Amino acid sequence: MASTIQALPTEVVYLITAGEVIDSLASVVRELVENSLDAGATRIVVSLWPQQWRIRVADNGCGMNLDDLQQAASAHSTSKIRSSADLWKINSLGFRGEALHSLTTLAELEILSRPASGNVGWRVIYGDGGKAVQVEPTAIAPGTVVTVSNLFANCASRRQGLPPTAQQMKAVQAAIQQIALCHPHVTWQVWQNDRQWITIYPAATVGKLLPQILPQIRQGDLQEVKLEIPNPSVEANNRSPLLTPNSCTDAINRVSTPHSALSLVVGLPDRCHRRRPDWVRVAINRRTIKSPELEQTIFAAFHRTLPRDRYPVCFLHLVISPDQINWNRNPAKTEVYLNELTYWQEQVTQAINQALQISAANLKESVHTTRVTKLLKAAEEKGNYNFNPQNSNGEDKTQHSALSNATCSTWGDPKTAVAPQHSLKAVAQVSNTYIVAEHPGGMWLVEQHIAHERVLYEQLCDNWRLIPVEPAIILYQLSPAQVSQLQRINLDIEPFGEQLWAVRNIPAILQQREDCAEAILELSLGGDLQTAQVAVACRSAIRNGTPMNLQQMQTLLDDWQRTRNPRTCPHGRPIYLSLEESALARFFRRNWVIGKSHGI
Repeated sequence: MASTIQALPTEVVYLITAGEVIDSLASVVRELVENSLDAGATRIVVSLWPQQWRIRVADNGCGMNLDDLQQAASAHSTSKIRSSADLWKINSLGFRGEALHSLTTLAELEILSRPASGNVGWRVIYGDGGKAVQVEPTAIAPGTVVTVSNLFANCASRRQGLPPTAQQMKAVQAAIQQIALCHPHVTWQVWQNDRQWITIYPAATVGKLLPQILPQIRQGDLQEVKLEIPNPSVEANNRSPLLTPNSCTDAINRVSTPHSALSLVVGLPDRCHRRRPDWVRVAINRRTIKSPELEQTIFAAFHRTLPRDRYPVCFLHLVISPDQINWNRNPAKTEVYLNELTYWQEQVTQAINQALQISAANLKESVHTTRVTKLLKAAEEKGNYNFNPQNSNGEDKTQHSALSNATCSTWGDPKTAVAPQHSLKAVAQVSNTYIVAEHPGGMWLVEQHIAHERVLYEQLCDNWRLIPVEPAIILYQLSPAQVSQLQRINLDIEPFGEQLWAVRNIPAILQQREDCAEAILELSLGGDLQTAQVAVACRSAIRNGTPMNLQQMQTLLDDWQRTRNPRTCPHGRPIYLSLEESALARFFRRNWVIGKSHGI
């Protein structure tokens, strides 16, 4: 087999971003692992001896023949690209041909490799500058083993400038986990000082892999969305593929297509979230990158779905035509220029909205099994159920029209409203607070106040409208800050006498409420327009303790199912609890045989 690793032309070298790519143990692991993945490996074993500054990466990839091995560590030698035009067709993880050459100047480098079609493997030791100084045949299974020893031995200052070993190992762990998320089909084993440290098993999807990395998250806490989306510029993708790809790069150098793929894994906001914004990850074409713009898009899409000071769990993976990306921005390839950024931001927002909706596909939600099991166990221990019809939160129990036009209409334009994607049938009301809804997979308990609050909040966001009011609403003893706040949200307020203020327009939804003045005082206490909309929705939503008939409950359920984010209220509280038929069957022992249940 002819050599496929070649030195890049000088003009291409000048176009490639210069810079040192080897600066830590984690960077060595990342570069070697990416080479393994480009070689088609499905099993990768990483061994580390940090005190000895030694790293070994073994894989079952396509391997290299002797000609490639002798050229592999030369400066700017790679099989991934050939010309400057190929910089816009990059589908591989590596392409610069710098990593192995850099390692020969910073450490001792040894590579053992055997191609799948070869009968013998070869062991090559490289000297400074990447020249093969020792070559000998060796017994090895198809694949490649790269060993880096005495890293930074000739750069004592580099070693001294690195963090403590524990921090370096943490960086290695993070690097492997991020790469694993982009390649869920790969088996990973990581050894530290000859002891097994990390194992990541392959999974069919990222959502099934993620609980191995975040053990506190269950698979049922996650929602996955996979979409095919058109590229913003189809014509730009009709360029020719790479010339003369070899067997290792056939899967890498794919012809551009008119469509891209968006894969999304989100933690459902009513079930899992983080104390810090540390688990929003973005990947493009099988590589995790830093993209502040896309990360902020994700945070914005979760706005008003999580509790205060909590952050989402989200992994976004875009697989797009390589001519939409400029990878040649950062030596570590973690920062990229993405063409048509606004377009991709819109696609991400739509995908997150789709993931957070409740549809027929995710109606049966086994995630609640844990929550329901705890409830059923508690009930089992007590031996009976405590039913307290009294409202414990002290809210107004005065019966009024629960679903008047002013407080519960379909969000947005009624003409464009669509029927819910599935049917929840209202069957009862418990404690004048919870709506019992039936569906084919079991039953749900829906908290009426916060479900209605979600409906009203999205309605207000879509159609925030201030209307004049006569006579004006008179408020007493407002502070300058309160007056300024009401003016900030565009309320028309003016002095009406000593310590008196007249408000001459109000949010339309408050028009019919008797406590309109109290609601305006609440709006004066601070916050931006969205905060005001949340306050108005909360004030206007049907109160817990209010009786509702079946038609009113059904109307609320239908409106709630149409919302964009039906899982939580604008404050981040969960709206419903799912009780699956299977959990109820276990509790009531419906799996018992007749004889056993009768003591026979």
